Amino acid sequence: MLHTPERRGKIHAIHRAMRRVTADVVVFTDANTSLNPEALKRLARHYQDPTVGAVSGEKRVAIGERADATAGEGMYWKYESTLKKWDSELYSVVGAAGELFSVRRSLYRDVPDDTILDDFILSMQTAERGYRIVYEPEAYARELSSENVAEELKRKIRIAAGGIQSIVRLPGLLNPFRYPVLSFQYIGHRVLRWTVAPFLMLLAFGTNLALALTGPAFPYAWLLAGQVLFYGMALAGLFLETRQLKNKVLFVPYYFCMMNYAVVRGIGRYLSGRQSAAWDKAKRKTVETS
Repeated sequence: MLHTPERRGKIHAIHRAMRRVTADVVVFTDANTSLNPEALKRLARHYQDPTVGAVSGEKRVAIGERADATAGEGMYWKYESTLKKWDSELYSVVGAAGELFSVRRSLYRDVPDDTILDDFILSMQTAERGYRIVYEPEAYARELSSENVAEELKRKIRIAAGGIQSIVRLPGLLNPFRYPVLSFQYIGHRVLRWTVAPFLMLLAFGTNLALALTGPAFPYAWLLAGQVLFYGMALAGLFLETRQLKNKVLFVPYYFCMMNYAVVRGIGRYLSGRQSAAWDKAKRKTVETS
């Protein structure tokens, strides 16, 4: 009934579906995820609070049988989930993950058809109108990690490009006089990560190198040694990845550096206008580790 043969992107499907939705609360999820049995009840209970406009569930990543660099994806989402928990306790989650989130139907507004991160903008439009986004870790969506690092890099570049687009389209959230707490969270958690974080990493390394060469050994030489060790571990993780060898200790710094590289690529992709709103389906592992 809602199917169309053209490939027009996820947001077109959302627009078609939302014209028929009459429920007070709408839940969004992805086709490749599985939800825990209590997920909907856990999301719904927060709407007793009239200040809550949206509820974000937790994304959990299951690592496939080969513990390659995509193992960093699972650790990254554990870290991201912790930040969401803290954000929610302080005031509001800064954007919901599309794997599982809900919103009051009365607050839903269509987003432009070329929106890349529809889940992020849909949820943040709610926050922009003065409502909180609450985090509910007992409602979770589980999916397998990307098949390999190349697939994960493709996803991260798209997300980074969508992040720049989101910053451009949500300028009001940058105003700390209107949103004192939310702006602090948004800029600290999202804006800096999607814009200057990788460049500041390079600046920090270059500055530390200059200070180590001209200043006292402590603390500058020690800090430089720590940076060299970390990036050396990332290079070792890359080396092992090309040979399909397992070492999670090295894959985590490798994944971290890959994410920041994706930000640079994503900025270039957005500025060049080469990022489509339609997803290129990422290949994911098919066997989960027990």
